[in-house]
Amino acid sequence: MAVPTFVDRVTLHVVGGNGGHGIASVHREKFKPLGGPDGGNGGHGGDVILRVSADVTTLVDYHHEPKRKAGNGAPGEGGNRSGGHGGDLVLKVPDGTVVRSGGEHGTGEVLADLVGPGTELVIAAGGRGGLGNAALASAKRKAPGFALKGEPGQERTIILELKVVADIGLVGFPSAGKSSLIAALSRARPKIADYPFTTLVPNLGVVTAGSTTFTVADVPGLIEGASEGRGLGHDFLRHVERCAALVHVIDCATVEPGRDPLSDLDVIEAELRAYADGLAEGATGKDLLERPRLVALNKTDVPDAAQIAEFVRADLEERGYDVFDVSAASHAGLRELSFAMAEIVARRRADAPSREITRIVLRPQAEAGVGQEFTVDQRRGPEGQQQWIVRGAKLTRWVGQTDFSNDEAVGYLADRLARLGVEASLAKLGAEPGDDVVIGGTADLGWEDAVVFDFDPTIEAGAEMLGRRGEDQRLDRDDRRTNVERREALAAKRAQEAELRDLRERGEEPDWTSEDEDVDPEGTGA
Repeated sequence: MAVPTFVDRVTLHVVGGNGGHGIASVHREKFKPLGGPDGGNGGHGGDVILRVSADVTTLVDYHHEPKRKAGNGAPGEGGNRSGGHGGDLVLKVPDGTVVRSGGEHGTGEVLADLVGPGTELVIAAGGRGGLGNAALASAKRKAPGFALKGEPGQERTIILELKVVADIGLVGFPSAGKSSLIAALSRARPKIADYPFTTLVPNLGVVTAGSTTFTVADVPGLIEGASEGRGLGHDFLRHVERCAALVHVIDCATVEPGRDPLSDLDVIEAELRAYADGLAEGATGKDLLERPRLVALNKTDVPDAAQIAEFVRADLEERGYDVFDVSAASHAGLRELSFAMAEIVARRRADAPSREITRIVLRPQAEAGVGQEFTVDQRRGPEGQQQWIVRGAKLTRWVGQTDFSNDEAVGYLADRLARLGVEASLAKLGAEPGDDVVIGGTADLGWEDAVVFDFDPTIEAGAEMLGRRGEDQRLDRDDRRTNVERREALAAKRAQEAELRDLRERGEEPDWTSEDEDVDPEGTGA
């Protein structure tokens, strides 16, 4: 089985690291069993980052390993110790990589066009770490008995598509001599043979003409119908989209019937036009036919080819082309051609604005409308029951952070939903106790990860037994008496003692009622 060395299109599944869970912990020390919450936060998950690198020219690494995941965040610990963050996963891609959405729910839309070494794209963000109970404590919630769970990392299936970044693109029929020409102009050593479609991958060569250094791409041979998938052109036409200029390499020594330099040029131009017309408005190669084009009449070292080149020169110049008679074998005319290409490249570079290294971060679009925290829709469930669908990015995050095995955590979620206005909105729309309320969930999973609640705005969570949700009243308990209470108790005791002395002096026995059971005037401790 052949192992590919040049891959320009791959499907890649990337997953950001999961955030670590927060922890619920109480500080304990001798004579102080309830010293307050000290649970630390979970660490954030790592991001999956695509970074343009000049050292990478192919996507072959991702052809062999199409699944990549960043590091997970560590959970929090007691003693207010937060978990460590997960490591970012940096994936190096070639200059000119286009990132598209893919997979079962992908639309194929362009997410980013990565051009320029150092350009970065955060394609899958890591999940945020959950808060520990120390971070959740407040004046009204002094000892939360719960913590928030870490968020899962983003998960995406994307398509990476390489469009070679070259200054000049060589186009032409198979065996027109493009590979020989690029080998003669540069130090590139592409495969050269005397049969069509020898070149199966684009070749890049670096050419220096005067003070200008530029790159030349040898695009595999085009034939009629290439824009519709014939030959190799359908796969490789995109590699000429970014070129500053195109050079038509025309074989003047061909012996195939029905072919001549003018008809070859017309066929290639028609395929370029059909390809550009098929691109979306604003795409990189939409203006392909507006770019400068040169004509290289190749193989003029052959006597018959030189005569044909001389015969068609006037017609080509009349069409507005700059024409050069060249021979890759004898190197005739290559200096003039290279300087003409360098002039076009230098002019384009001077006119182009300076490009800065950019960092792009993809974030999921809010499921609710613009300016809305959430939306509420009504539908009938599978058993005919009334269901209210509440969706919003914030709600989805809150539900994912909640530990539903902890009553205090559920009560905290209920408080958050109430403050956001979810209960009030449901009541206003006519929701009745017992209706199903479906909150959270993601479209990529078909909303199967949503959580269903019974609507009952008056219900109290288990945490209410401790007072307010998340509040432990044991920390507020203080059995010590105040100074005022001590003085009142001392005064009451002295009054009782005085009354007891008066009774004994009169020879009477005290008759204490049940209201005085707590009084111990004798001080016996009974």
